[in-house]
Amino acid sequence: MDGFKFASTKPFFINKEKREKGSGGLFSITVNPYTCKGCMECVDVCDDDALRAAPQTEKSVENMRSDWAYWLDLPTTSPDYIRIDDLDEKVGALETLLLDKMNYGSMVCGDGACNGCGEKTIIHIFTGTVTAMMQARVKKHLAHVDGLIQQLEKHIRSKLADTMDLGSADNIAAIIDEHSELDLTLSRLSAGLDGNGSAHPIDSEWLRWVTQLLEKLKHLKWQYTSGVSNKGRSSMGIVNATGCTSVWGSTFPYAPYPFPWASNLFQDSPSMAMGLFEGHMVKMADGFKAVRQAELELKGDYNSEIHEEFFTYFNWEQFSDEEFKLCPPVVSVGGDGAMYDIGFQNLSRMMMSGLPIKVLILDTQVYSNTGGQACTSTYVAQVADMSPYGKLSKGKKEIRKEMSVIAMAHRTSYVLQGSPSSVTHLIEGYIDGLNSRRPAIFNIYAVCQPEHGVGDAASDKQSKLAVESRAYPLFTYNPDLGTTFEECSSLDGNPSMKTDWPTYNLSYEDDGGKGASMELPLTFADFALTEGRFRKHFRKAPTETWNDEMIPLAEFIELDTASQEGLFPYIWAADPKNQLMRVLVSAELVNSTVERRDFWRQLKSLVGVDQMVDVAQIANDAKVDMAQKITSSLLAMAGGSGGADLGALLGATSSGADAGFIAASTSTPADYEPVWIETPECTACDECTDLNPNIFAYNEEKLAIVVDPKAGPFVDIVKAAEKCTAEVIHPGTPFNPNEPNLDKLIKRAEKFQ
Repeated sequence: MDGFKFASTKPFFINKEKREKGSGGLFSITVNPYTCKGCMECVDVCDDDALRAAPQTEKSVENMRSDWAYWLDLPTTSPDYIRIDDLDEKVGALETLLLDKMNYGSMVCGDGACNGCGEKTIIHIFTGTVTAMMQARVKKHLAHVDGLIQQLEKHIRSKLADTMDLGSADNIAAIIDEHSELDLTLSRLSAGLDGNGSAHPIDSEWLRWVTQLLEKLKHLKWQYTSGVSNKGRSSMGIVNATGCTSVWGSTFPYAPYPFPWASNLFQDSPSMAMGLFEGHMVKMADGFKAVRQAELELKGDYNSEIHEEFFTYFNWEQFSDEEFKLCPPVVSVGGDGAMYDIGFQNLSRMMMSGLPIKVLILDTQVYSNTGGQACTSTYVAQVADMSPYGKLSKGKKEIRKEMSVIAMAHRTSYVLQGSPSSVTHLIEGYIDGLNSRRPAIFNIYAVCQPEHGVGDAASDKQSKLAVESRAYPLFTYNPDLGTTFEECSSLDGNPSMKTDWPTYNLSYEDDGGKGASMELPLTFADFALTEGRFRKHFRKAPTETWNDEMIPLAEFIELDTASQEGLFPYIWAADPKNQLMRVLVSAELVNSTVERRDFWRQLKSLVGVDQMVDVAQIANDAKVDMAQKITSSLLAMAGGSGGADLGALLGATSSGADAGFIAASTSTPADYEPVWIETPECTACDECTDLNPNIFAYNEEKLAIVVDPKAGPFVDIVKAAEKCTAEVIHPGTPFNPNEPNLDKLIKRAEKFQ
């Protein structure tokens, strides 16, 4: 095969041509044959048959190579197809940023990773987000710098011309006559005027300073457009703690990313990032200093006596918000072992320093790079090296360390706990943390196939189950939003926030072979059943052993200890033949389920989910109650007056204000228009149902419908419309007039109405 090495013996993907909806054209999907490892996750995630698995043959590989070479020669995707209106404001289908070739190419490593590695997805989304954010900013800034260079050159010429006395026509005429046989240049004119004693002296100190300033601006432009790498200034820099991310990411001596990258000791990546940040900011300050000085000079406002001291001590803390956002972030990357355990003291010190280092933690719940050892991020009952399953021990005993809550307790840092299965939440968290002038901790759930005991294609599915089963709740903390933890924290993005567990439908075949389903709570144990690391904690109960002493786990854990005596907790599942079965759960996994439920309750109490009071709703309910009482009284009066007409009585006794009061008693605006979907045009892309399954759901034909237009905030409806690939969601109007940022949301919704 011409020396071509396959990354896997599994089938490769092949591109499949599809007819674009609504047009006669064809578009092609192709896959990089040099990096594809055959995990098949993209086939699993993309369920509309846009991709399919095919046998690996010489012909298929040849076709893929040809298609990939053609793709590399194509220009980047048109902005018309990158459905992002404002990345900083998080408006649009944010994941489409990877359609831009520069953003997509922000990660060029990872070939040494395990098939389907969850860490790669997390890092790629992160590097793509950073690159997308920096591209637009640098383009705007570069245009400004280029303009300053042109203006400053003109300004210097003008100042130099001011030193010549051009008011004497006789002097000018004499110089012209003197050079009648030569070209008259500005320098000869200047020399002639100087010889006649009519020129003014030049301020040599100013001239030296301003020409040096011009040179600094030109050098700054060179750094952005070319630089030593001939690729311009980098979008970011990474300090990588030793671990999986550094092992599969790097192939010495090549850097794994298209920007500065350094591999560092297991324990002190954040500390090294702090040192690099200080030096990095000195260089950034030099550039901004030149820009500011040029702006002042062009306005005629620069005064060395006033400004020299300021610029001498000018540093990153004095940057404007626009300048700060132009600074490529210094990012510390590591696993849970590097950040939760051996390197935690460095991470904690970095957070307390207040330096805006960005830390990306790939949380796999094990020391993956050292053979899958248990660590403090591991769940109760998880079986791993150093937490074996046997007679004396049944997996890990200690509860999981919650890094996000610990980071929040520092009260200095932006904190995101996210998952690659919730892409919008993840990218929004990245953006907010990157834009923050604080430290930022991105603690992200990372599926590790060999240590979790899941399939190569399972990263997205397992990440989704982890969030929905409360194994890994989504969470953000932004200390800039207020004072209390409740004001600064959010659990947005989690399903069924008011309940302990979301529900799901388990489909199976009954004894007669007919399809049936059960609506069940999705507990931590239901998630654990799908992963090999918990497999020893389950035992199938044969149908003939079913009895009344068996009780569903969700009910069992709500009983007191005395009532649990003699009962056997189980969860429902479907066997390989799609027959219903009961799976008994070990005591250790029961404890783990309780621990996850209790942590979820703790988070809710911290954020105030169960205590949230809708003041407007209470006021409206009170109005409705009062209106009903008034109506009852009027009805009684009508009955007592010999059956008088109620309408006439209301007209005689109610003022316009009273009538207005009754009309305003409803909590929904009179002109409210609920969200609606052109259901027949739905492409079943899962965007809206993933975003808010309480508002959107699929019908029996696997087409999206609106099940409850008031089951979530208007912002979720607007985001769903922005993410909808078929553009068939029409947001309508908000039902809650008190929702935050309503003016912006209504404006965003306009183009979908």
